[in-house]
Amino acid sequence: MDDKLTTKLRILADAAKYDASCASSGAPKRTAGAGGLGSTDGMGICHAYTPDGRCVSLLKILLTNYCLFDCAYCVNRRSSNVRRARFSVEEVVTLTIEFYRRNYIEGLFLSSGIIRSPDYTMEQMMLVARTLRRDREFAGYIHLKTIPEASPWLIEQAGLWADRLSINLELPSEESLKRLAPEKEGASITAAMGQMRERIAEAKVERRRFSPAGQSTQIIVGADDTSDAALLRTSDTLYRRYALSRVYYSAFSPIPEASPVLPLKQPPLQRENRLYQADWLLRHYGFDVEEIAEGGTDGMLDLEIDPKLAWALKNRHRFPADVNEADREMLLRVPGLGKRAVDRIVAARRHARLRLDDVARLTAGLKRARPFLIAADWRPGALTDRADLRARLTPPTRQLSLF
Repeated sequence: MDDKLTTKLRILADAAKYDASCASSGAPKRTAGAGGLGSTDGMGICHAYTPDGRCVSLLKILLTNYCLFDCAYCVNRRSSNVRRARFSVEEVVTLTIEFYRRNYIEGLFLSSGIIRSPDYTMEQMMLVARTLRRDREFAGYIHLKTIPEASPWLIEQAGLWADRLSINLELPSEESLKRLAPEKEGASITAAMGQMRERIAEAKVERRRFSPAGQSTQIIVGADDTSDAALLRTSDTLYRRYALSRVYYSAFSPIPEASPVLPLKQPPLQRENRLYQADWLLRHYGFDVEEIAEGGTDGMLDLEIDPKLAWALKNRHRFPADVNEADREMLLRVPGLGKRAVDRIVAARRHARLRLDDVARLTAGLKRARPFLIAADWRPGALTDRADLRARLTPPTRQLSLF
């Protein structure tokens, strides 16, 4: 690369680091034909994960960090004093192809600031994906960050070439959007999500290609005073109404020359982690938002222990659960038991009554599960009611040292 392109890449890769919604989960397995390039099954420098656990690397950049909008939380806002740069369509295509040939990446995550107009910006990103697919026969993963104010036709065209589309909600409430991002409208964002859901559903029925890995969004955590419970209620609504594949949570990071309406300190990163754990309980373990919220205090999740353990400790009367008798839904609520472990337990108990050693062979989380389980040769007795149970199950805080 020449110095000019290297400088652009440095600026626009750094500008893209605040977007967390770049995982490639849900992408179909695909390999280029003769003379083509790329695959969603390759190996390289790993940054994102697929549903089967593979790591894939993505070139994560902005098309440009110029922007017409002045969102208070964004480092690339119109009034921000940052270095600006802009790629051409061909430059992004060339970077993607050349990085892939050197085995640096296996796909592209492309977002952008808004330049000229939402339609113009969306068209430029769509052209990147179309050129890669049609002209360069690139079969790797492509994720495009779409612009809700853009024409539905342009978003539909983008979905023909990309594996996943996403629209960032950014803030969980209309009030926060009006205060921190007055040029954005929650109604236009959710309307675009609804249109995308319809196109994805239609494509599945008609067995044609349109954003096969679905759609996702990102919510910033800690840029306003929204509680964890309110954040999770927003996510739950998005999952149910718009069939999102994922909601990503990104802890607010203080930016240079920040607006006075923003907090001065970054929220604890553990809060972001707990929200991801709670989100997983919503999507895969049968919990609802109110059950998860009751494990914390004043609508905030407990930062010391994970939400599943917090719920179990608040609901000790529901335990212990018998591994040989309890239904699958109850076993999923036992701390230390994941979905795979529960499925193994349910399958194994059809053939024999399970002892504690049997459970140990089926899960690595037996230490956390023991106080909440009954097995053929095990009853926890008063262990579930011990006052120090929380302390016994909370991992000790590790002191970091330079030596």
